[in-house]
Amino acid sequence: MSLHQYPAIFLMGPTASGKTAAAVELAQQLPVELVSVDSALVYRDMNIGTAKPDAATLAAAPHHLIDIIDPTAVYSAAAFRTDALQLMQDITARGKIPLLVGGTMLYFRALQFGLSDLPQADEDVRADIEKQAAQNGWPQMHDELAKIDPVTAARLKPNDSQRIQRALEIFRISGQPMSELLQQQQPYQLPYKLIPLALIPSERKPLHDRIAARFTEMLKLGLLDELRELQDKYDLNSDMASMRCVGYRQAWQYLAGDIDHTELLEQGIAATRQLAKRQLTWLRSMPDNIQFDCLKPDLNQQVLNTVHAQLDQLHSRNPL
Repeated sequence: MSLHQYPAIFLMGPTASGKTAAAVELAQQLPVELVSVDSALVYRDMNIGTAKPDAATLAAAPHHLIDIIDPTAVYSAAAFRTDALQLMQDITARGKIPLLVGGTMLYFRALQFGLSDLPQADEDVRADIEKQAAQNGWPQMHDELAKIDPVTAARLKPNDSQRIQRALEIFRISGQPMSELLQQQQPYQLPYKLIPLALIPSERKPLHDRIAARFTEMLKLGLLDELRELQDKYDLNSDMASMRCVGYRQAWQYLAGDIDHTELLEQGIAATRQLAKRQLTWLRSMPDNIQFDCLKPDLNQQVLNTVHAQLDQLHSRNPL
């Protein structure tokens, strides 16, 4: 078979949706190798705040792309895509199925659809745009964008500062509207037969309760002590990507004396809920996903049955 006929499984979901447990169940029942799709799990020594699988879980179901860089380093979607594609090729060559599991939706998107060749960020250009926005407001910046790139402006709200800034930055660097540059790019499709699984709660409150319980447990397990140890071991600052991770950002503020313990708990839970909301927005925008209610007690069995059926269907179409 060509690569386009080999299966690959995406197991996606918001934080606290049960992805790891479902992945471990699949690993025990099927010839899969797990690849972590998580922008926080890549960091060494960041275990409690990232809800990293424990040693027993990793022994039973090893994950690629966990503990690969120090917290002082940067790991991008482009780096993930390069690493994941190589791992998938290696896994397939070993006669196994790549199972990519996690909640960093940008990484999944980069892997499935590729990355744009848009100009890299330019700090000077961004600074000029921010200065102009501070004087005139983002709605006026949106009006400026509408004159040079009406297609992009039409899909952005006047207060969407991050995307307006990026679109203006691209035009000022390249001299071309972002919409035209995107049209010029060649479409990319992941060269595997994809089985995309999405764990989505049927009700919001039970997921919120799980998130609150998880963050509370992280504090009990020693999240603050873990951060202190990280600060002692590495030359960290609060602007680093690792320290902007949900949980660590709030813990840093607490240790700096900026918030009290009650605020630490409240803000940590609120930030995790916001993360889950963003993850669910991504998932709901992906129409080809096979969705499961992550609140069901037989979730793992449902996922396993579906993957078995999908693999049987693929094999019947492409017998070896």
